[in-house]
Amino acid sequence: MTRAITCGNPAARYVPHPRLRGGHRMTLFTWGRARRFPRLPPPVPRYFDVAPDARVLAHCHWQPEPRRRPTLIALHGLEGSSRAHYMRGLADKALAAGMNAVLLNQRNCGGTEALSAGLYHSGLSADPRAVIEELITLDRLPAIAVAGYSLGGNVAVRLAGDYGPEAPPQLRAIVAVSPTMHLGMCVEALERRANRLYQWNFVRDLKRRMKRKARAWPGRFDLSRLGSVQTVRDFDERFTAPHHGFRDADDYYHRASSLRVVDRVSVPTLVVSADDDPFVPRAQFDDPGIAANRRITVQITPHGGHCGFYARASADFDGYWAERRVIGAVREQVAT
Repeated sequence: MTRAITCGNPAARYVPHPRLRGGHRMTLFTWGRARRFPRLPPPVPRYFDVAPDARVLAHCHWQPEPRRRPTLIALHGLEGSSRAHYMRGLADKALAAGMNAVLLNQRNCGGTEALSAGLYHSGLSADPRAVIEELITLDRLPAIAVAGYSLGGNVAVRLAGDYGPEAPPQLRAIVAVSPTMHLGMCVEALERRANRLYQWNFVRDLKRRMKRKARAWPGRFDLSRLGSVQTVRDFDERFTAPHHGFRDADDYYHRASSLRVVDRVSVPTLVVSADDDPFVPRAQFDDPGIAANRRITVQITPHGGHCGFYARASADFDGYWAERRVIGAVREQVAT
Protein backbone atom coordinates (compact mmCIF):
# COMPACT_ATOMS: atom_id res chain seq x y z
CA MET A 1 0.00 0.00 0.00
CA THR A 2 1.27 3.49 -0.85
CA ARG A 3 0.92 6.43 1.47
CA ALA A 4 1.28 10.18 1.37
CA ILE A 5 4.77 11.64 1.43
CA THR A 6 5.58 13.21 4.78
CA CYS A 7 7.84 16.01 5.97
CA GLY A 8 8.68 14.54 9.36
CA ASN A 9 12.34 13.79 8.69
CA PRO A 10 14.59 16.65 9.89
CA ALA A 11 16.42 16.45 6.54
CA ALA A 12 13.14 17.37 4.88
CA ARG A 13 13.23 20.85 6.42
CA TYR A 14 14.96 23.51 4.39
CA VAL A 15 17.28 26.09 5.94
CA PRO A 16 18.60 28.45 3.24
CA HIS A 17 22.17 29.57 2.99
CA PRO A 18 22.22 32.79 5.05
CA ARG A 19 23.61 34.85 2.15
CA LEU A 20 20.95 33.71 -0.30
CA ARG A 21 17.63 34.55 1.34
CA GLY A 22 16.24 36.63 -1.53
CA GLY A 23 14.31 34.86 -4.27
CA HIS A 24 16.21 36.50 -7.12
CA ARG A 25 19.54 36.08 -5.39
CA MET A 26 18.91 32.39 -4.78
CA THR A 27 17.60 31.77 -8.29
CA LEU A 28 20.47 33.52 -10.06
CA PHE A 29 23.12 31.96 -7.83
CA THR A 30 22.01 28.40 -8.48
CA TRP A 31 21.25 29.16 -12.12
CA GLY A 32 24.74 30.44 -12.88
CA ARG A 33 26.92 28.50 -10.46
CA ALA A 34 29.17 25.91 -12.09
CA ARG A 35 28.97 22.43 -10.59
CA ARG A 36 31.19 19.38 -10.87
CA PHE A 37 30.21 15.75 -10.33
CA PRO A 38 33.44 13.79 -10.01
CA ARG A 39 31.76 10.59 -8.83
CA LEU A 40 29.12 10.57 -11.59
CA PRO A 41 30.15 8.21 -14.41
CA PRO A 42 29.44 9.00 -18.07
CA PRO A 43 25.79 8.29 -18.92
CA VAL A 44 24.53 5.62 -21.28
CA PRO A 45 22.40 7.19 -24.05
CA ARG A 46 19.09 5.54 -24.83
CA TYR A 47 16.37 6.44 -27.30
CA PHE A 48 12.66 5.93 -26.69
CA ASP A 49 10.06 5.98 -29.45
CA VAL A 50 7.22 7.86 -27.77
CA ALA A 51 5.01 8.46 -30.82
CA PRO A 52 5.03 7.46 -34.50
CA ASP A 53 6.84 10.70 -35.36
CA ALA A 54 8.72 11.34 -32.13
CA ARG A 55 11.79 9.91 -30.44
CA VAL A 56 13.34 11.23 -27.23
CA LEU A 57 16.82 10.79 -25.81
CA ALA A 58 17.58 9.84 -22.22
CA HIS A 59 20.95 9.81 -20.52
CA CYS A 60 20.90 6.88 -18.14
CA HIS A 61 22.93 5.87 -15.13
CA TRP A 62 22.37 2.22 -14.23
CA GLN A 63 23.24 0.29 -11.11
CA PRO A 64 25.07 -3.05 -11.66
CA GLU A 65 21.76 -4.92 -11.32
CA PRO A 66 19.13 -2.42 -12.54
CA ARG A 67 16.15 -4.72 -12.00
CA ARG A 68 16.90 -4.95 -8.32
CA ARG A 69 16.95 -1.18 -7.85
CA PRO A 70 14.39 1.65 -7.93
CA THR A 71 14.61 4.01 -10.88
CA LEU A 72 14.28 7.80 -10.86
CA ILE A 73 13.14 9.48 -14.09
CA ALA A 74 14.08 13.17 -14.10
CA LEU A 75 12.30 15.85 -16.18
CA HIS A 76 13.94 19.19 -16.85
CA GLY A 77 12.43 22.66 -17.12
CA LEU A 78 11.72 24.99 -20.04
CA GLU A 79 14.56 24.88 -22.58
CA GLY A 80 16.63 22.71 -20.23
CA SER A 81 18.12 19.31 -20.99
CA SER A 82 19.60 16.23 -19.39
CA ARG A 83 22.79 18.27 -18.95
CA ALA A 84 21.14 20.80 -16.61
CA HIS A 85 23.00 20.96 -13.32
CA TYR A 86 19.99 19.87 -11.27
CA MET A 87 19.45 16.87 -13.56
CA ARG A 88 23.01 15.69 -13.04
CA GLY A 89 22.74 16.56 -9.36
CA LEU A 90 19.72 14.26 -9.08
CA ALA A 91 21.60 11.52 -10.92
CA ASP A 92 24.58 11.92 -8.62
CA LYS A 93 22.46 11.61 -5.49
CA ALA A 94 20.29 8.82 -6.94
CA LEU A 95 23.31 6.68 -7.75
CA ALA A 96 24.73 7.25 -4.28
CA ALA A 97 21.37 6.14 -2.83
CA GLY A 98 21.40 2.91 -4.86
CA MET A 99 18.97 4.02 -7.56
CA ASN A 100 19.05 4.04 -11.33
CA ALA A 101 18.71 7.49 -12.90
CA VAL A 102 17.10 8.21 -16.28
CA LEU A 103 17.59 11.85 -17.32
CA LEU A 104 14.98 12.43 -20.00
CA ASN A 105 15.26 15.14 -22.63
CA GLN A 106 11.89 16.45 -23.68
CA ARG A 107 11.20 16.55 -27.41
CA ASN A 108 13.75 18.69 -29.29
CA CYS A 109 15.76 19.43 -26.16
CA GLY A 110 19.39 18.53 -25.61
CA GLY A 111 20.21 18.82 -29.31
CA THR A 112 17.52 16.38 -30.44
CA GLU A 113 15.57 18.60 -32.84
CA ALA A 114 15.98 16.10 -35.69
CA LEU A 115 14.42 13.22 -33.74
CA SER A 116 10.83 14.51 -33.64
CA ALA A 117 8.68 16.06 -36.32
CA GLY A 118 6.84 18.38 -33.95
CA LEU A 119 7.30 20.55 -30.88
CA TYR A 120 6.81 19.84 -27.20
CA HIS A 121 4.44 21.59 -24.83
CA SER A 122 4.18 21.99 -21.08
CA GLY A 123 1.55 19.32 -20.52
CA LEU A 124 2.89 16.59 -22.79
CA SER A 125 2.71 13.74 -20.30
CA ALA A 126 2.36 11.09 -23.02
CA ASP A 127 6.13 11.05 -23.58
CA PRO A 128 7.24 10.10 -20.05
CA ARG A 129 4.29 7.73 -19.94
CA ALA A 130 5.66 5.90 -22.99
CA VAL A 131 9.09 5.78 -21.36
CA ILE A 132 7.63 4.32 -18.17
CA GLU A 133 5.72 1.70 -20.16
CA GLU A 134 8.91 0.57 -21.91
CA LEU A 135 10.92 0.46 -18.69
CA ILE A 136 8.23 -1.71 -17.11
CA THR A 137 7.54 -4.07 -20.01
CA LEU A 138 10.99 -4.36 -21.58
CA ASP A 139 13.35 -3.70 -18.66
CA ARG A 140 11.02 -5.10 -16.02
CA LEU A 141 11.95 -2.44 -13.53
CA PRO A 142 10.10 -2.96 -10.24
CA ALA A 143 9.86 0.56 -8.82
CA ILE A 144 9.84 3.88 -10.65
CA ALA A 145 9.58 7.48 -9.48
CA VAL A 146 9.36 10.67 -11.54
CA ALA A 147 10.84 14.00 -10.47
CA GLY A 148 10.34 17.19 -12.45
CA TYR A 149 11.67 20.73 -12.11
CA SER A 150 9.62 23.79 -13.13
CA LEU A 151 7.91 22.93 -16.45
CA GLY A 152 9.01 19.34 -15.88
CA GLY A 153 7.23 19.48 -12.53
CA ASN A 154 4.00 20.37 -14.28
CA VAL A 155 4.53 17.46 -16.68
CA ALA A 156 5.17 15.10 -13.75
CA VAL A 157 1.99 16.05 -11.87
CA ARG A 158 0.07 16.06 -15.15
CA LEU A 159 1.33 12.51 -15.75
CA ALA A 160 -0.03 11.36 -12.39
CA GLY A 161 -3.37 13.07 -13.03
CA ASP A 162 -3.67 11.67 -16.53
CA TYR A 163 -3.07 8.17 -15.19
CA GLY A 164 -5.75 8.68 -12.58
CA PRO A 165 -6.56 5.44 -10.72
CA GLU A 166 -4.97 3.41 -13.54
CA ALA A 167 -1.36 4.25 -12.68
CA PRO A 168 0.87 1.18 -12.89
CA PRO A 169 1.83 -0.26 -9.49
CA GLN A 170 5.50 0.18 -10.39
CA LEU A 171 5.05 3.98 -10.36
CA ARG A 172 5.63 4.71 -6.68
CA ALA A 173 6.15 8.47 -6.38
CA ILE A 174 5.98 11.84 -8.11
CA VAL A 175 8.03 14.83 -6.95
CA ALA A 176 7.64 18.30 -8.46
CA VAL A 177 10.10 21.09 -7.60
CA SER A 178 8.98 24.67 -8.31
CA PRO A 179 6.31 23.34 -10.70
CA THR A 180 4.38 25.61 -13.05
CA MET A 181 1.08 23.90 -12.26
CA HIS A 182 -1.04 26.91 -13.30
CA LEU A 183 0.69 27.88 -16.52
CA GLY A 184 -1.28 31.06 -17.09
CA MET A 185 -0.52 32.37 -13.60
CA CYS A 186 3.17 31.59 -13.97
CA VAL A 187 3.48 33.21 -17.41
CA GLU A 188 1.73 36.30 -16.06
CA ALA A 189 4.22 36.44 -13.18
CA LEU A 190 7.10 36.01 -15.62
CA GLU A 191 5.92 39.16 -17.41
CA ARG A 192 6.54 41.35 -14.38
CA ARG A 193 9.26 43.94 -14.87
CA ALA A 194 11.36 42.41 -12.09
CA ASN A 195 11.51 39.15 -14.08
CA ARG A 196 12.64 40.58 -17.40
CA LEU A 197 16.03 38.81 -17.20
CA TYR A 198 14.38 35.39 -16.93
CA GLN A 199 11.95 36.28 -19.71
CA TRP A 200 14.79 37.39 -21.97
CA ASN A 201 16.74 34.20 -21.32
CA PHE A 202 13.78 31.91 -22.05
CA VAL A 203 12.84 33.79 -25.23
CA ARG A 204 16.42 33.76 -26.49
CA ASP A 205 16.62 29.99 -26.02
CA LEU A 206 13.20 29.38 -27.56
CA LYS A 207 14.18 31.34 -30.66
CA ARG A 208 17.46 29.50 -31.00
CA ARG A 209 15.71 26.16 -30.74
CA MET A 210 13.14 27.09 -33.37
CA LYS A 211 15.92 28.04 -35.77
CA ARG A 212 17.63 24.69 -35.16
CA LYS A 213 14.29 22.94 -35.60
CA ALA A 214 13.67 24.66 -38.93
CA ARG A 215 17.12 23.64 -40.17
CA ALA A 216 16.47 20.04 -39.16
CA TRP A 217 13.04 20.01 -40.86
CA PRO A 218 13.30 22.29 -43.92
CA GLY A 219 10.02 23.83 -45.04
CA ARG A 220 8.01 22.56 -42.07
CA PHE A 221 8.08 25.65 -39.85
CA ASP A 222 7.34 29.25 -40.83
CA LEU A 223 9.75 31.49 -38.93
CA SER A 224 8.55 34.76 -40.45
CA ARG A 225 7.01 35.82 -37.12
CA LEU A 226 9.85 34.62 -34.91
CA GLY A 227 11.67 37.95 -34.94
CA SER A 228 8.72 39.75 -33.35
CA VAL A 229 8.51 37.34 -30.41
CA GLN A 230 9.36 39.24 -27.23
CA THR A 231 7.83 37.08 -24.49
CA VAL A 232 7.15 33.43 -23.73
CA ARG A 233 3.46 34.20 -24.27
CA ASP A 234 4.26 35.56 -27.74
CA PHE A 235 6.09 32.35 -28.59
CA ASP A 236 3.28 30.16 -27.33
CA GLU A 237 0.68 32.24 -29.18
CA ARG A 238 2.51 31.97 -32.50
CA PHE A 239 4.13 28.54 -32.32
CA THR A 240 3.23 26.21 -29.44
CA ALA A 241 -0.54 26.72 -29.36
CA PRO A 242 -1.31 26.48 -33.08
CA HIS A 243 1.11 23.59 -33.60
CA HIS A 244 -0.69 21.48 -30.99
CA GLY A 245 -4.23 22.49 -31.94
CA PHE A 246 -4.94 24.87 -29.08
CA ARG A 247 -7.13 27.88 -29.83
CA ASP A 248 -4.53 30.34 -28.49
CA ALA A 249 -1.98 30.68 -25.71
CA ASP A 250 -4.60 31.06 -22.99
CA ASP A 251 -6.38 27.91 -24.16
CA TYR A 252 -3.05 26.09 -24.15
CA TYR A 253 -2.19 27.26 -20.64
CA HIS A 254 -5.58 26.20 -19.34
CA ARG A 255 -5.66 22.77 -20.94
CA ALA A 256 -2.01 21.86 -20.29
CA SER A 257 -1.92 22.91 -16.62
CA SER A 258 -1.66 20.04 -14.15
CA LEU A 259 -4.05 21.83 -11.76
CA ARG A 260 -6.87 20.65 -14.03
CA VAL A 261 -6.20 17.01 -13.10
CA VAL A 262 -4.95 17.09 -9.50
CA ASP A 263 -8.20 15.57 -8.29
CA ARG A 264 -7.30 12.41 -10.24
CA VAL A 265 -3.78 11.96 -8.81
CA SER A 266 -3.52 8.58 -7.08
CA VAL A 267 0.28 8.26 -6.89
CA PRO A 268 1.94 9.72 -3.75
CA THR A 269 3.04 13.16 -4.89
CA LEU A 270 5.25 15.76 -3.25
CA VAL A 271 5.21 19.38 -4.43
CA VAL A 272 8.07 21.58 -3.24
CA SER A 273 8.14 25.32 -3.90
CA ALA A 274 9.25 28.56 -2.29
CA ASP A 275 7.34 31.62 -1.16
CA ASP A 276 9.95 33.85 -2.80
CA ASP A 277 9.96 32.11 -6.18
CA PRO A 278 10.05 35.00 -8.70
CA PHE A 279 7.60 33.49 -11.20
CA VAL A 280 5.88 30.47 -9.62
CA PRO A 281 3.30 32.14 -7.33
CA ARG A 282 2.32 30.39 -4.14
CA ALA A 283 -1.34 31.12 -4.90
CA GLN A 284 -1.49 28.27 -7.40
CA PHE A 285 -0.95 25.76 -4.62
CA ASP A 286 -4.05 27.00 -2.78
CA ASP A 287 -6.25 25.26 -5.33
CA PRO A 288 -8.95 23.29 -3.48
CA GLY A 289 -8.26 20.25 -5.66
CA ILE A 290 -4.80 19.95 -4.10
CA ALA A 291 -6.08 20.34 -0.55
CA ALA A 292 -8.75 17.70 -1.13
CA ASN A 293 -6.33 15.06 -2.43
CA ARG A 294 -4.64 13.18 0.41
CA ARG A 295 -2.09 11.72 -2.02
CA ILE A 296 -0.57 15.16 -2.57
CA THR A 297 1.78 16.76 -0.05
CA VAL A 298 2.72 20.41 -0.57
CA GLN A 299 5.80 21.84 1.11
CA ILE A 300 6.21 25.60 0.70
CA THR A 301 9.40 27.02 2.17
CA PRO A 302 9.83 30.73 2.97
CA HIS A 303 12.99 30.89 0.86
CA GLY A 304 14.44 28.95 -2.03
CA GLY A 305 13.82 30.98 -5.19
CA HIS A 306 13.03 29.14 -8.40
CA CYS A 307 14.58 25.67 -8.43
CA GLY A 308 17.26 27.00 -6.09
CA PHE A 309 17.03 25.73 -2.50
CA TYR A 310 20.72 26.05 -1.75
CA ALA A 311 21.77 25.44 1.86
CA ARG A 312 25.03 25.35 3.75
CA ALA A 313 27.27 22.66 2.31
CA SER A 314 29.13 20.17 4.47
CA ALA A 315 31.61 17.35 4.02
CA ASP A 316 28.89 14.94 2.86
CA PHE A 317 26.35 17.39 1.37
CA ASP A 318 26.82 19.75 -1.57
CA GLY A 319 24.11 22.16 -0.38
CA TYR A 320 21.47 21.39 -3.01
CA TRP A 321 18.60 20.61 -0.67
CA ALA A 322 15.82 20.06 -3.24
CA GLU A 323 17.78 17.23 -4.85
CA ARG A 324 18.25 15.60 -1.45
CA ARG A 325 14.54 16.11 -0.71
CA VAL A 326 13.62 14.34 -3.96
CA ILE A 327 15.78 11.34 -3.13
CA GLY A 328 14.41 11.17 0.41
CA ALA A 329 10.82 11.27 -0.80
CA VAL A 330 11.48 8.54 -3.34
CA ARG A 331 13.21 6.31 -0.80
CA GLU A 332 10.27 6.76 1.54
CA GLN A 333 7.91 5.34 -1.07
CA VAL A 334 10.01 2.53 -2.54
CA ALA A 335 10.61 1.23 0.99
CA THR A 336 6.86 0.73 1.57
